[in-house]
Amino acid sequence: MKKRIFFYLVLMCCTFIVNAKNIDIYPTNWWVGMKTNPIQLLIRSTGEAFSSADVLINYSGIKVLKTHQFSNKRYVAVDILISPDALPGNVSIEVIQKGKKQKINWSLNSRRPGNGTLYGQGVNSADFIDLIMVDRFSNGDPTNDRVKGMRDQSLDRNQMYDRHGGDLQGVINNLDYLQGLGITTLWFTPVMENDMMNRTEHGYAITDHYKIDARYGGDTKYKELSNQLHQRGMKLIFDAVYNHFGLYHFLEQDQPENDWVHRWPEYTQTNYREQSLFDPYGTKSDQKKMSDGWFDKIMPDINQDNPYMANFLIQNCIWHIETFGIDGVRLDTYTYNDLNFANRCNQAILNEFPKMTIFGEIMVHGVANQAYFEQNNMDTPFKSNLPSVVDFQSLYYGIIPALTQPFGWTEGVNKLYYTLSSDFLSKNPMQKVLLIDNHDEPRFFSVVGENAEKQKIGFQWLLTCRGIPQLYYGSEVLAKGFKAPDGLVRADFPGGWATDSKNAFTGKGLTDDEKSTQDLVRKLANFRKTSSALTTGKMMHYIPVDGLYVYFRYDATQTIMCIMNTSNAQKEIDFQKYDERSAGFSSGKNVITDENFSLSKKTSIPAMKMWILELNK
Repeated sequence: MKKRIFFYLVLMCCTFIVNAKNIDIYPTNWWVGMKTNPIQLLIRSTGEAFSSADVLINYSGIKVLKTHQFSNKRYVAVDILISPDALPGNVSIEVIQKGKKQKINWSLNSRRPGNGTLYGQGVNSADFIDLIMVDRFSNGDPTNDRVKGMRDQSLDRNQMYDRHGGDLQGVINNLDYLQGLGITTLWFTPVMENDMMNRTEHGYAITDHYKIDARYGGDTKYKELSNQLHQRGMKLIFDAVYNHFGLYHFLEQDQPENDWVHRWPEYTQTNYREQSLFDPYGTKSDQKKMSDGWFDKIMPDINQDNPYMANFLIQNCIWHIETFGIDGVRLDTYTYNDLNFANRCNQAILNEFPKMTIFGEIMVHGVANQAYFEQNNMDTPFKSNLPSVVDFQSLYYGIIPALTQPFGWTEGVNKLYYTLSSDFLSKNPMQKVLLIDNHDEPRFFSVVGENAEKQKIGFQWLLTCRGIPQLYYGSEVLAKGFKAPDGLVRADFPGGWATDSKNAFTGKGLTDDEKSTQDLVRKLANFRKTSSALTTGKMMHYIPVDGLYVYFRYDATQTIMCIMNTSNAQKEIDFQKYDERSAGFSSGKNVITDENFSLSKKTSIPAMKMWILELNK
């Protein structure tokens, strides 16, 4: 009888501890041996509220430091310290709902091997990035074109703002093409879940930071892609968004507190004026509107002053790098973030992954304006630790005016010269990411009046100037479009769908101009891979004269001479005028055409042409 009573007492006690349902933990797992320690767990119930902030973790090597319950009782934050001696395993976490203990299983894992060598390698001037919008590149798996239960069920390639069906399998299927083109690194616009009503093709309205969008193939397919890239010696860039998320993010639809995003009495949009952040005559109200105003009514502006929100973002970025084997991080809308938070986040990433490359989207006007947001040589009250930026100045005030404006004292190719000569403001100009177009900019081919020769000059500049070159998918085959609206610059890659009549992967149906431009990119990008001068060498340029711009990339073993004629007439080339770098060399070989030139003889370069010459003694 006593044994039976004891058995029932034990059974009754056990019924009060049940495996939890409808409870999520963020981050969804962590690792032993991380420098980010302690970490903060955000526990969320999608069902019953937590009746207490008490949280119990009985796992060797994990200590609960403190807990916090929010006004929304479905959330609890838990700060935990993970001992250096902690071992990987399944951690049991107990919370209380309606007086009952609920048990949650959470994983503490071993770290991914090869930090800094197999992943977290960083992206540098030896790389060539391809920026891809996954939905618009290639449909490798039609079964995930629509996913049941997701808000956006559109699927129409004739509509620029509907989903088109591209996915990560489509990228995997075409890695041979990308690698053959000379690409070393892939950067995708965000691939995290965007469970919004519409406009989900771009990825910037994230609704769950811990899920890869199922329409792209989910976490499994993203890991597969990462593994295949690294097996090929290629790299992967993660597009992180700290400034905002989608309106249907659970942290907005089910807010822990009202201050996790910036609230205004009425909808207030950012003023888009980065000058207010460093203007010596500026006002605090303009600064606040710049940083705290919303990008759009469907994209709440994140409050990074909230320490819980800040921890959520920082830990999520580290989680993505470690989970998926990321090599570089591109930071979206960087100028709109709280800059002190951004510094803290950058440092946390670099502490964990010392070789990681971090570059910010600094879409501003003015070299000094851009330099303010990166590591710079300026004496300002705020000092950024951002290692690198997307170099919009060399686009807006460089290669575009060089090829679209008549030559003048401050016009045409002189603008490119002036802009590059301002590199003294930056600590790391060789780490700037160069571009001629991207998902927010008009296609370069349209900007230069659909002139294939100008497009080719753009690519030759992109692949020979200082910095890290970045291609935007499709520009190698003369994709065109202006950004009014932006959907016009986000067309499908030809050949990415089985019904396409034109196929840029195989060359089927390409015009002569499209094919020759693609061939130029392929030849130059692959030459660049083994060119020490172009990948890691120094740069020297001469003041442009009458539309003719000459610059050199060089090191102790190789010298490359770049001659850009932006005028409408042929120009004489006297190699002796450039003897600071050409002295000691007798000839130059055009790396695109294989044509040889004697440096002792004058020659002429045709109008609107560029030559890239490898000099030989």
